[in-house]
Amino acid sequence: MENVPVGEHTRNHPESPGGQSNMANMDLSNGQAPKPAALAEIGNHTPMMRQYLSIKAEHPGTLVLYRMGDFYELFYEDAEKAARLLDLTLTQRGASAGNPIKMAGVPHHSLEQYLAKLVKLGESVAICEQIGDPATSKGPVERKVVRIVTPGTLTDAALLADKSDAYLLALAPAHNRRGTLTGVGLAWLNLASGALRLTEVGADQVAAAIERIRPAETLVSDSAAQALTLPASVGTLTRVPEWHFDSASGAQRLCEQLAVASLDGFGAQTLGAACGAAGALLLYAAQTQGQQLRHIRSLKIEHESEYIGLDPATRRNLELTETLRGTDSPTLFSLLDVCCTSMGSRLLRHWLHHAPRNPSVARARQQAIGALLDGPPGNDLDALRHALRQIADVERITGRLALLSARPRDLASLRDTFSKLPELRERIAPVIAHSTSLQQLDASLHAPPECTDLLQQAIAAEPAAMVRDGGVIARGYDAQLDELRDISENCGQFLVDLESRERTRTGIANLRVEYNKVHGFYIEVTRGQTDKVPDDYRRRQTLKNAERYITPELKAFEDKALSAQERALARERALYDALLQALLPHIGDCQRVACALAELDVLASLADRARALDWVAPSFDEQAGIEIEQGRHPVVQAQVEQFIANDCRLGATRKLLLITGPNMGGKSTFMRQTALITLMAYVGSYVPAKQACFGPVDRIFTRIGAADDLAGGRSTFMVEMTEAAAILNDATPHSLVLMDEIGRGTSTFDGLALAWAIARHLISHNQSYTLFATHYFELTQLPAQCPTAANVHLSAVEHDHGIVFLHAVNEGPANQSYGLQVAQLAGVPQPVIRAARRHLLLLEQQTAGQPAPQLDLFAPASLAVDETTEPRCEQPVGAADLATPQARPEAPHAAVERLRSLDPDALRPRDALELLYELRALVERADRESR
Repeated sequence: MENVPVGEHTRNHPESPGGQSNMANMDLSNGQAPKPAALAEIGNHTPMMRQYLSIKAEHPGTLVLYRMGDFYELFYEDAEKAARLLDLTLTQRGASAGNPIKMAGVPHHSLEQYLAKLVKLGESVAICEQIGDPATSKGPVERKVVRIVTPGTLTDAALLADKSDAYLLALAPAHNRRGTLTGVGLAWLNLASGALRLTEVGADQVAAAIERIRPAETLVSDSAAQALTLPASVGTLTRVPEWHFDSASGAQRLCEQLAVASLDGFGAQTLGAACGAAGALLLYAAQTQGQQLRHIRSLKIEHESEYIGLDPATRRNLELTETLRGTDSPTLFSLLDVCCTSMGSRLLRHWLHHAPRNPSVARARQQAIGALLDGPPGNDLDALRHALRQIADVERITGRLALLSARPRDLASLRDTFSKLPELRERIAPVIAHSTSLQQLDASLHAPPECTDLLQQAIAAEPAAMVRDGGVIARGYDAQLDELRDISENCGQFLVDLESRERTRTGIANLRVEYNKVHGFYIEVTRGQTDKVPDDYRRRQTLKNAERYITPELKAFEDKALSAQERALARERALYDALLQALLPHIGDCQRVACALAELDVLASLADRARALDWVAPSFDEQAGIEIEQGRHPVVQAQVEQFIANDCRLGATRKLLLITGPNMGGKSTFMRQTALITLMAYVGSYVPAKQACFGPVDRIFTRIGAADDLAGGRSTFMVEMTEAAAILNDATPHSLVLMDEIGRGTSTFDGLALAWAIARHLISHNQSYTLFATHYFELTQLPAQCPTAANVHLSAVEHDHGIVFLHAVNEGPANQSYGLQVAQLAGVPQPVIRAARRHLLLLEQQTAGQPAPQLDLFAPASLAVDETTEPRCEQPVGAADLATPQARPEAPHAAVERLRSLDPDALRPRDALELLYELRALVERADRESR
């Protein structure tokens, strides 16, 4: 980021932050703006600083960018903060109230790049513009805040990510008459598109809802912030007054925004808390934009039962749109997203997080994908996608148009997109008869005629980026503007013609008609020819060897020409503002077209993926079950050369699969691919399988991986049990549950007991479709007791103490876990592997019979250990070692075992000497114990 030397660019500005003023009683020695309590003494400051401080007092928690000429300035603590965040030069200029004014600033033409960085850091910025005329102002030019930029209210293309939405969320707790928290109302808005949604959830479901929405900014009251436990995904947390969340006021504000008398038509009449949240959200959004929100014309009520439930852990573990490492790829979204437009990519992201439970939606989308794949040669999917690549981001352009912030190239892109719509309709015409969805899209892909004609007439073919640069309004649209442009553009030819005429009239062959910025237009005659000058010439300037004159005709042209460009720019600005106002009635039509284009783009993208990756259309059945034949993990398959496909069969008589096999054998991949294929099917996509059929699915749960939450005071095992508890409490017979290595965070017997009990509970009580991966081979006996459980395993082949993973799912349990072989592949040193192998053999010998009971940690010790003679590196203790002395089988002498574990070739002389002392200590301890 460039350093901006703010000290110089304001030095000669007609306004100055400094100047003489009376001493104040406020302490500004540290360059800090006065606190609200001290604003009564603002009168001690210079006029310009009084203006700034009054504006800053209205936005105390916001960085104020104060327009001064060609720069936006920040003062006092705002300047210090901005200098630190943006790497600007911090200076001080003049004084006010007897103290220096700290300043930092950015050029006006670079504002967007600085705003983008500040917003990314979670800052809010108030843009304070000059609205008065400097030429006529007495004292400081009048200024006001025209908009406030916050992380959740972004609309500028430069500040927004192309493929993701920035949501503004508001939370309003709901209480019963006793004051008990009964739920939370949520309202969230995509200001760039105008999409507004409401819902109400239980207090324990707030985190899951926020994780699904992933807002950029969240509005809460002070009491709500204390009552609710909010996750880190709330984005920037903004406190607003309690009264903003009033339910009655919120419902009234919603009615006014939607221009309706009642919210009954939207199904929001009973959502009091959500309406209160919506009221606070609309008020905040309108205040930040400084105008009406004309593009918010509809309301969507979301219900939990409408979509397949995905809790935060599931979204994270399935890596839908973000990897476990926090990167954007490889994920399911990055694989599916070959959309031709940004609005298509955003809609695809929304679909992945909002898979409808109703299979009719998925069937309609799959039907459309099939129709696009069956298009005739020459008018096929590739031709459609080529046409879609010419489409602009109509959704966000419409949002900026509604907020009167659309730029000339936005309107040009909108005009060009409308001209492409007939081609798109032509591309889908041959196949719309086979898809109801495509018929509906075809009906929506009609540009509003009046809007299209207005854009074609008013906007130049290739307009300038900004209105202030001119060249935005097309020729022929306004006669006055064309005349002013002609004057400016034909100035040179007029001077040539005038010079030729005057030479002929005066007989002065070397007469010249010229122009400079100081004296304007003039006729120059050398001194030897001045006697030929006509009477109508008036002397303007005398030079050493020439005289410069002006004529009435040249003076009239000068007055007209010098102001023509300035007047043309002013006229163009007025015409552009009027054009934006004229386009406002067509916002609804533009939104309709944007929605249709985005959906068509997503369907074409999914069709392309299905064709390129050999996917098939799944089917749906009312009978319970998940049947996947030769399923493949879509993301993993794209990363490897060869992928082994596997079947997965779950149904009323086969509810739980106990999955055993080696680490790295593919258990987790198999489970995740089942969940992803199920989710993709309900999204409406084709799936990576030979064949697939799905019964009703309401939620997907995952308990995969090991992670702690130290900041929240939860250990790895606590996180594991918390997620398991959520599954056991919420899973239904129509839920898909993935359980990976449950119980591994505690002792062997505790973990085994928990894993057994959890599996039994899932079978007998939840009756969910469950994939249960484990290394507890004792669990493989569960199917003998529960007929709806079955064993499957991932196969592997051991070769010369190594292992070859086959990644194939077979019926029945595995015979071992191959943990030592995997450790060897990981690079564990060979001495460690050999020692582990010997100890494994010992443990297997000790536990050949019934396993010994777990040691009671609170029972008195049966053996006294002399810590002074205890070896420094003890071998692992097996289950048999925890039994009482009477139950323990006879074992080799400890010294013998220590010798067996050695690698003599790896011992240094000093190590050998220490070993002798260690062996002697073992023998002496054994002698004492025998006595």
